[in-house]
Amino acid sequence: MSCSRQMPLARRLGVVFLVAVFPAAFASAQYAPSPNSFSSASDALTESSSSSHQLLADDGTDGASALPSAPAPAEAAGGQDQNGGYNRNGGYQSHSFWSHLTYEVGGGANAPAGDKDYITWGGNFTVGGGYRFNRMLSALLEYQFLDDKLPGALIAETNGAANAGHAHIWSFTVDPVVDLFPKSTNDVYVTGGGGFYRKVTIFTFPEPTEYCSYFYCGYGYAPGTVGHFSSNQGGFNIGGGYIHRMGGMYGDSRMKLFAEVRYLDVLSPAIIGKSANGLPPVTVGADTKVLPITLGIRW
Repeated sequence: MSCSRQMPLARRLGVVFLVAVFPAAFASAQYAPSPNSFSSASDALTESSSSSHQLLADDGTDGASALPSAPAPAEAAGGQDQNGGYNRNGGYQSHSFWSHLTYEVGGGANAPAGDKDYITWGGNFTVGGGYRFNRMLSALLEYQFLDDKLPGALIAETNGAANAGHAHIWSFTVDPVVDLFPKSTNDVYVTGGGGFYRKVTIFTFPEPTEYCSYFYCGYGYAPGTVGHFSSNQGGFNIGGGYIHRMGGMYGDSRMKLFAEVRYLDVLSPAIIGKSANGLPPVTVGADTKVLPITLGIRW
């Protein structure tokens, strides 16, 4: 029979705790920094700073002034947009030719402004481009196409050889534009100019024609030209309009909506008792006067 006794559980746990904790505590004590080490590091840093200040003083410069300063943000003179275009103060500033270019496209209706015996209502299409000298003044080279119907009295002069007709007028003109309130979102402008105009007066009569769809072909009637007059001449226009400037997402949009009306005088010669390609003689008065009313967009 053995006389040895088992060690109580609590005592065994205590021995294990001492065995595990004591070596760790001893190692921590061995590597813990002493207060003297912190003091030595602080003294070394102070000495280094004093030496640097002494060197700057020997060079005759102040320590604060020797430090590099952050560059000041560049400001555009007078609030001008350095990328070109309109600035925040309402001026127009640009550093390139391309930023001065301006464009437009529009369309609308035409009303007769002269003798209604020779031309009636119709439609127009306008496209143009030009150069903006400043915010108030620009000049546009415009192409315009007008399509107006001929009145019934003029058609009747053909004695049934034609039952319809229209006048086509197309032009190339140079037109200055002056904005009266260039700093306002809603602006009013005046414009006018002149150039080359070509007018073609066309008489038509239905002619049989064949037409085809995706599934079959058939026969019908379509207006066919049975006679026409044409002339090349000068002309002029004058008018004005309303502009609404679009803001854009960041207030930097150059797009503008416009609505305008012009008085147009085409200096076409008179046609008195002349036949158009074998048609009975007709008479068309000189000078074609219309009022083009146009809605569109400018940039």
